[in-house]
Amino acid sequence: MGKILVVDDQFGVRRLLFETFQEDQHQVEMAANGAEALQMLITFEPDLILMDMKMPGMNGIETLGQIRALDRQVGVIMMTAYGDTQILEQAKDLDILYYIGKPFDLFELRERVREIFKGL
Repeated sequence: MGKILVVDDQFGVRRLLFETFQEDQHQVEMAANGAEALQMLITFEPDLILMDMKMPGMNGIETLGQIRALDRQVGVIMMTAYGDTQILEQAKDLDILYYIGKPFDLFELRERVREIFKGL
């Protein structure tokens, strides 16, 4: 299957997504913040990134901007508990595939990831 990088400052969310997508036969790595995500982008080379919008240090938009400077192709799903339309527009301008609100429906997220990997 594919390689997925989970980026979230909440350990419980990272662990849940890690275990879920490993069960689906994906290779999964985790990052707790934007700086770790950028390092994993280079070393792990994910096909898809599931990233939280609100993180300490570099937020999701700042991290996404730096990811796009390094890799225009990697798919990104943004996750957030905050529905700020200006931030969502910025994320869309940086070519996210999908936006999902927190708390998210794990079945919906799994289905979305399946659809993305069918298209790759």
